[in-house]
Amino acid sequence: MEPTNLYPVKLYVYDLSKGLARRLSPIMLGKQLEGIWHTSIVVHKDEFFFGSGGISSCPPGGTLLGPPDSVVEVGSTEVTEEIFLEYLSSLGESLFRGEAYNLFEHNCNTFSNEVAQFLTGKKIPSYITDLPSEVLSTPFGQALRPLLDSIQIQPPGGNTFGRPNSQS
Repeated sequence: MEPTNLYPVKLYVYDLSKGLARRLSPIMLGKQLEGIWHTSIVVHKDEFFFGSGGISSCPPGGTLLGPPDSVVEVGSTEVTEEIFLEYLSSLGESLFRGEAYNLFEHNCNTFSNEVAQFLTGKKIPSYITDLPSEVLSTPFGQALRPLLDSIQIQPPGGNTFGRPNSQS
């Protein structure tokens, strides 16, 4: 029996507010938030993330967001790069098309959680996935929801995965 290769899986965590959420959330929301989280999965020497442009990839830390604010070791996987890329391609054609993006309900963190579970069987930390419901549970969050629902986030600097860039 051949030994199986294990590939490390990491969660890159970025605070899109650059610290402002920590300072302003008690005043604006009446509760403390540590950050406004964008996440991605790093495996097979690339960083993969989801935004309004669909699934994208880049070298780790290669978006304009720069290096992550923190790195979570999710675990390791036996899933080869070839199988993983096939999996991402199918996700990009179904659940994670760009037009499926929604800031509160189907975002980068939803993608990272899905991919982490596929690769390792583990979820990403709940302080990240619970953030939308924490914000929406406040009167200010509810008041801002119509505006926030219209926001599309696509961190610049990545290459859209799984479909050629088309010019119309």
